[in-house]
Amino acid sequence: MISRDEGSPVWDPFGTLGRALWIGGGQWAGKSTVARLLAMRHGVTAYHYDYHDARGHDDRRVARRIALGLPAAGPDPDAAWVHTTPAEMAAETLAGFPIRFEWALDDLRALVSGRPVIAEGWGLRPELVAPLIGSAGQMVVMVPTEDFRDRQLRELPRAAAFTHGVSDPVRAQRNRIERDRLVADDAVRSARRHGIRVIEVDGTLDADAVADLLADHFSPYLPAREDQLTS
Repeated sequence: MISRDEGSPVWDPFGTLGRALWIGGGQWAGKSTVARLLAMRHGVTAYHYDYHDARGHDDRRVARRIALGLPAAGPDPDAAWVHTTPAEMAAETLAGFPIRFEWALDDLRALVSGRPVIAEGWGLRPELVAPLIGSAGQMVVMVPTEDFRDRQLRELPRAAAFTHGVSDPVRAQRNRIERDRLVADDAVRSARRHGIRVIEVDGTLDADAVADLLADHFSPYLPAREDQLTS
């Protein structure tokens, strides 16, 4: 068991949560890429929040909507992305993170590993993670600069998410980008309140170099690089 700040216990049957290393922050900062690089270099497991949240957690999301008396289907795409302001979208996202975080903890606590698990994702919020870790050094928050976010949106195929399902894809994409900026800014403020390091990704370093930064930060917890071990 580990305890949150308010004293309520958090079930951690295999000690996975307390030893995990966490990468939170904003969308389009390269969190997934860096986590994969660290996993391959150091022989650890990477947990990708977005993948599980978009796929494995959907049944829970539907069940929760039904329990709240809402339609099983999600909101109309136009209502969600076109006719809602970015500030409203950000507020709704932030309000939903604590519930979605509990689902991620269920995934993580089922993992058994002799090495720390690296968990990454924008829903791994500093205020949610901080009560679970023994040191602020077990977490990093990565956020993109405005220029780097623009570059990612131009170059990443998955960033063009509004080609179908909405009446105004341009406005929907603009709203999403601004929502993402607001959520990232909130993550930075939360990280600073909890003494957690913020790394601003501006594109001047490639993914390997950013992974080096995180490996140095996590060095008290990460095993040695497997490609540098000598017999």
